[in-house]
Amino acid sequence: MELDLKGKRVLVTGSASGIGRATAAVFLAEGAEVIVNGLTAAEVEATLAVLSPLGPVSGLAADLGRAEGAEALLAHAEAKGPVDVLVNNVGIFSVKPFAEIDDAEWLHYFNINLLSAIRVTRRILPAMLARGTGAIVNLASEAGVKPLPQMIHYSVTKTAMIGLTRGLAELTKGTRVTVNAVLPGPTWTEGVEAYFTGLATEKDRPVGSIIDSYFREDEPTSLIQRFTKPEEVARMIVFVASSPASNGAAYRIEGGIIRSIL
Repeated sequence: MELDLKGKRVLVTGSASGIGRATAAVFLAEGAEVIVNGLTAAEVEATLAVLSPLGPVSGLAADLGRAEGAEALLAHAEAKGPVDVLVNNVGIFSVKPFAEIDDAEWLHYFNINLLSAIRVTRRILPAMLARGTGAIVNLASEAGVKPLPQMIHYSVTKTAMIGLTRGLAELTKGTRVTVNAVLPGPTWTEGVEAYFTGLATEKDRPVGSIIDSYFREDEPTSLIQRFTKPEEVARMIVFVASSPASNGAAYRIEGGIIRSIL
């Protein structure tokens, strides 16, 4: 399928691993030029080594939880021209009882999972509107619709991301700029693998057994009864970014966890 992405300049935040890196790889395969981002120079350099054979890619280490980090990344991304596609992917998660999450941690989660996207979009969206074209894809989660009791802080930030997406899309009326959200379910990223490996060690059980019980007990409504692969989510992100008639929508790729016809 021709997605009309050849030569487009794409910025993917939080793309040194997981869904972000897989998304960068798919954009490159479609002929786009990609800018990647990670927290450390070592992460970015390792990502560039993996992705460079696929096409034109550059990157910058920047903490998008800080205004200076967002500004540095934007300056790097726009140095060679405007950004045609923005994927707000950077985010954090943890499993923690609600009563143990203090104000500082709540603010930290909103800062990374929501304000990072706001910082970058606040600069890129007006430029897209001035040109009359562009695409923004925000990474939310199935937890934004079906909040997880063991991850309430994470879930609430993803609900906010879905609201942000629709609000921003309303600003694009009459243009060829689109703003959409993609809602992955449990995805087998490096962070998730590390969590489940640690849990298996703690419980002295095989990782496979822990994963099986997770879907039986924590995600029984999942229709696929497995983790989504990062590249599966990536293909959805790239397709949504290339779909000019889709705007203000929330696309689910969560394996049927959300029991709803819409």
